[in-house]
Amino acid sequence: MLVIEKVNALVMNLNNPARVMASIPTAQPLTVGGKQVTVVPHEHDEVRVLRNLGIMAPAPILHYYNWPGHFTPYEHQRMTAAFLTMNRRGLVLNDIGTGKTNSALWAIDYLKKSIGMGKVLIVSPLSTLERVWGDTIFTEFPNLSSVTLYGTAQRRLKLLQQDVDLYIINHNGFGIISDNIVGMFDLILIDEAAVYRNPSSNLFKIMYKWLTSNPDVRVWLMTGTPTPNAPTDAWALSRLIKNVFVTQTFTAFRDQTMIKVNGTNLIPRINSTATVFSILRPAVRYKRDDCVDLPPTVVQVRQAKLSAEQSKLYKIMMNDLLIDAAAHKAGTENITAVNAAVKIQKLVQISCGVAYDDQKNEVHINCKPRVDLLKEIISEAGEKIIVFVPLTGTLHMIERELSRQWTVSVVNGAVTPKKRNKIFSDFQTEDDPHILLAHPATMAHGLTLTAASTIIWYGPITSNEQYVQANGRIERIGKRYVSNVVQIVATPLEEKMYKRLESKQKLQDLLLDLIEEGTDKPS
Repeated sequence: MLVIEKVNALVMNLNNPARVMASIPTAQPLTVGGKQVTVVPHEHDEVRVLRNLGIMAPAPILHYYNWPGHFTPYEHQRMTAAFLTMNRRGLVLNDIGTGKTNSALWAIDYLKKSIGMGKVLIVSPLSTLERVWGDTIFTEFPNLSSVTLYGTAQRRLKLLQQDVDLYIINHNGFGIISDNIVGMFDLILIDEAAVYRNPSSNLFKIMYKWLTSNPDVRVWLMTGTPTPNAPTDAWALSRLIKNVFVTQTFTAFRDQTMIKVNGTNLIPRINSTATVFSILRPAVRYKRDDCVDLPPTVVQVRQAKLSAEQSKLYKIMMNDLLIDAAAHKAGTENITAVNAAVKIQKLVQISCGVAYDDQKNEVHINCKPRVDLLKEIISEAGEKIIVFVPLTGTLHMIERELSRQWTVSVVNGAVTPKKRNKIFSDFQTEDDPHILLAHPATMAHGLTLTAASTIIWYGPITSNEQYVQANGRIERIGKRYVSNVVQIVATPLEEKMYKRLESKQKLQDLLLDLIEEGTDKPS
């Protein structure tokens, strides 16, 4: 098969050209050098027909698309985008940190330009609406218009009336608009689709009902962890993409993939992996360590929300700082580097959920949105995780929260060297612990923890050296994965702290800069 890009054509030497000629009206016979070949337009619809006939013609996007944006796509991103353009329903099972967002947006952009695909709905976690999807669309795809549907039900429905290319909404928000969007979209893209794995959940029921009412809509599901708990997690995802090989009922699939032991306990059957593979199709899958052209470290920013209690305390603290700043400008008070660091730390404490009063007693603040986001990221990653928490009180709070779901080991200044060594050894060589929860100062030098695939910063720190060295724990010779660093932020202060850490700038003047800019308002 030859691709003649100048004329957008495929030239094929076929054993049975009549079959292709009968299926593709635009196909033409041609004699070249005494041999008969078949020429087919290298277009989207023709390629889909060829593939249905078992002829794996290359996706047109790989030959005729200019890949807009500031970044040159990696090979796995090109192939992922090509997969999506060729499949009306399918799954992207690529690991976290492999650039699924850009891959999907390139595919969307191509289909809009090549076949005139209509409106698109993106359903994703709350933390990715603006900082991941919104930012990427704005900076990399200026030709695509978008709106984020957020706020009250009335506000979401009002925003829905805007005439744009892409509409972005969180998973729970979809139910608010589902009755108002029947027949409105050509494509629904569900990011982190594993949240739909429970068929008895309202999330699944609402989505499945809507997809049943929109049988012709394209459906793309994206998740790096389709079966985080058991093979049965695959059933609901398979039903969403209408895989023909999946059982009609969840019970039948459970019996097909699980077996009872000791009367009540269920464990996976020997052939359960093959069964799951057969129903999670069509799909594309790239692991981070398969993506050899990725940079050594992929950094992601995930947006958290402050609780009402956090927002109130944060505003009080910022008002106090504005008074201090006014005095500093008037020359009646001097905000030194030490004082600024203390005030920054107090704001970070409020954002992270555990602050300290004047007597250094812990004051616990409702931080459920941030903790829920941390759990969400851990679930997305799938592999072993290191979570850095720079505050002792917060670290113990996080330990209690995460231990309800995963095996967790804690390393801080109170852990003896002997116990630390045992924790590090087990983390590297054993299945458990799944999560290493640590204060960054205790893991800044000399350690090799390449069993981890991802580092999560629950909150920023003030030391450039500690930040670089802590991230270096999975940047050692012999590491198994492309490193993935996820920063959780809820305020402009935290966002600027991370940026300064990455660029190794001093944080000394950060507080005054923020106050002068007047930008530090909680999300």
